[in-house]
Amino acid sequence: MTRYQHLANLLAERIEQGLYHHGEKLPSVRALSQEHGVSISTVQQAYQTLETLQLITPQPRSGYFVAPRKAQPPVPAMSRPVQRPVEVTQWEQVLTLLDARNDKQVTAFGGGSPDVTQPSLKPLWREMSRIVQHNPSDILSYDELPGRRELREQIARLALDGGTVVTADDIVVTHGCHAALSIALFSVCKPGDIVAVESPSFYGTMQLLRGFNIKAIEIPTDPQTGISIEALELAIEQWPIKGVILVPNCNNPLGFIMPDERKRAILSLAQRHDIAIFEDDIYGELANDYPRPRTIKSWDIDGRVLLCSSFTKTLAPGLRVGWIAPGRYLDRVLHMKYATSGTNVPTTQLAVASFIREGHYHRHVRRMRQIYQSNMETYTCWVRQYFPCGICVTRPQGGFLLWIELPEHVDMVCVANQLCRLKIQIAPGSLFSASGKYRNCVRLNCALPPTEHHQEVVKQLGEAIQIAME
Repeated sequence: MTRYQHLANLLAERIEQGLYHHGEKLPSVRALSQEHGVSISTVQQAYQTLETLQLITPQPRSGYFVAPRKAQPPVPAMSRPVQRPVEVTQWEQVLTLLDARNDKQVTAFGGGSPDVTQPSLKPLWREMSRIVQHNPSDILSYDELPGRRELREQIARLALDGGTVVTADDIVVTHGCHAALSIALFSVCKPGDIVAVESPSFYGTMQLLRGFNIKAIEIPTDPQTGISIEALELAIEQWPIKGVILVPNCNNPLGFIMPDERKRAILSLAQRHDIAIFEDDIYGELANDYPRPRTIKSWDIDGRVLLCSSFTKTLAPGLRVGWIAPGRYLDRVLHMKYATSGTNVPTTQLAVASFIREGHYHRHVRRMRQIYQSNMETYTCWVRQYFPCGICVTRPQGGFLLWIELPEHVDMVCVANQLCRLKIQIAPGSLFSASGKYRNCVRLNCALPPTEHHQEVVKQLGEAIQIAME
C-alpha cells in the first residue's frame, strides 16, 4: 500500500468513527504533511482519493471539508431457500464464467481471483526460479503422496494462528482448495447422499456436489452471523444428511465471520448427530482484523472436521497448492488422493515453503489485507453512487467479495448476458444456489484495483441495472 493510500485510509477511518464531523474543516495540506512526515503531493493525492470516494468536498481558497454522510444501504436479510434436498443445476452458466478467464479484453468482476501484481510476491517468483535452476532432478521426480514435508510443517505453523493444532503428519497437500474439498467429500460421501450447504454458497462447491451426484439442501444463512443452526438441526432431523459444508471465515459470497459461539454450536450439533463438517478456510487469512479468526477445526476433539484451504486467494491461483487436515478420515483421504490425482508438483510446494519460512508470507498477507479492505471501501462507495435505490449490500469482514441484493423483479442473469457484449463479466446470484435462487443478486470481485476504468465499469453496471428496473 502506498503512503497516500495509507493516509487516505487513516482519514477515512477518522471520518467514519465521527472524529471529523459533517461540515468540519479538515487539517490543511501543510499541517498533515508535517504531522505524518510525508510530502505535500502525498497529502494532495490522499485528499483526491477521499474526494473521489465522496467523503470530503473541496472549497476554493478554504480547504477540504467533510462531506454530508450518505445513508448506508441495508444489509441483506436472512436467506430463505427451499429446504429440501435438490440436485445442483447451473453448470452451463458456470462454464461460461470460467471460459471468460481466457479473454484478456474482458473486465472480470465475476471471478474470485486475487491481486497477483503486488511487489511483495517477488520473493516467491525468485524462489521458484532458484528451485528450477538448482534442483532439476528433485523437481522432476515423483512427490510424496501427502506432499512435501517442508511445506506441511510450514502449514502446521500457519494453522496455529487460527487456533488449529496439527502436525505435518496430519496434513495432506492437494492441487488447491477445490481439490481438497473434492477429496474430502469423496472420502465421506457416496453418490445419492445429502449434504447441507449455506445459502447462498460458492458455485464451485455446488458443482462438486453435482459432479459426485450428491444432493444439496440449502440452509438459511444470515449475511452477518452465518448459517442458521436451528434450521440446520431441523434439516438433520428430517433428512439423512452426511455432512455440512461451511465457509465460516470471510465467507464466499457473503463476507461474514461466524462468531465463535456459533462455530462451537455447529460443532456440538455435528457431534450430537454424528455428521462430518467440511470447513473451507480459503479466505480465513484475509480477515480485516488480526489475529485472524479461529477455525471450527480448532475446537474439534474427535476428528470430524475436515479443514480445507489453499494459497489460491492469499498468494496466487496458478500455484495450485492447497491442503486438507482430515482428522479421523486421514487414511481414506490419502487413498482418495492417490485414486483421483496422485502426487503433487514439487516446484511450487518448495517455493511456498521457503516463502513462508523466510517471513515473506506474513508480510504479503498483511499488505493484502490492507489493500483489499481499502478496495472494498472504494467499491462500496461506487455501488452506493452508481446503483439505483432499493439495494442491500453486505459488510464483508475480510476477503475481497461483495454481495449485492437488488429488488426481486431485477433479473441479473439477463443483465449479465447484456454486459457480456460490452466485455464485462459479473457473477449473477443464481450461480450460488443449487436451485437457481438469487437471480436478483450479484457478486463482485473487489480484488481488481480501483482504477478509473473499473469505476467506469461499475457505473455501466449500475446503468444496466437501472434499465432492468424500469
